[in-house]
Amino acid sequence: MSTSGPDATTQPRALPEVEVRRSARRRKTVTAFRESGRIVVVVPARLSSAEERRWVEEMVRRVERRESRQAPPTTDAQLQVRADDLARAHLDPVLGSAPRPRSVVWVDNQQRRWGSCTPASGTIRLSRRLQQLPDWVVDYVLVHELAHLVHGQHDDAFWRLVQHYPRTAEARGYLQGWADAQARGSAGPVDAD
Repeated sequence: MSTSGPDATTQPRALPEVEVRRSARRRKTVTAFRESGRIVVVVPARLSSAEERRWVEEMVRRVERRESRQAPPTTDAQLQVRADDLARAHLDPVLGSAPRPRSVVWVDNQQRRWGSCTPASGTIRLSRRLQQLPDWVVDYVLVHELAHLVHGQHDDAFWRLVQHYPRTAEARGYLQGWADAQARGSAGPVDAD
């Protein structure tokens, strides 16, 4: 059984292989997990076909959302898509339509910065060191750099825009703690910008 999310008509995407298992022992709970490359959804045996379809769609969305949060993007193409998704989710609602970068790339030559943005060319560069950090921290750095496409300086308007990413304070604290730990074992501190 294959299902698709609500946006499947607007964006073609590969549909996951889904197996539904009905359990006579289950009364209320529904669970889902990956097994051998497919998503397995376990539902109570008493569910109607309509309820099963609704739960399968919901649980596939949950598994895919969880998987997308588990690791930061590793390719430049994935990073570009993630930047566009973050702009749509956190900046477009505030600005109407946030500017989109022309390119978003991983770089190896940023040892003292997490990211940088050149608004004139619409280029965002993220330090490849971020790939070892949690995805929500990478998302914060992307939102931070996306905000520079609107506000070049770290002024109040810039920070108000960045604050629309819900984990801003947490990510800034994480990056500062990580930088402090690295500084104790290396030649110097790492800038958070």
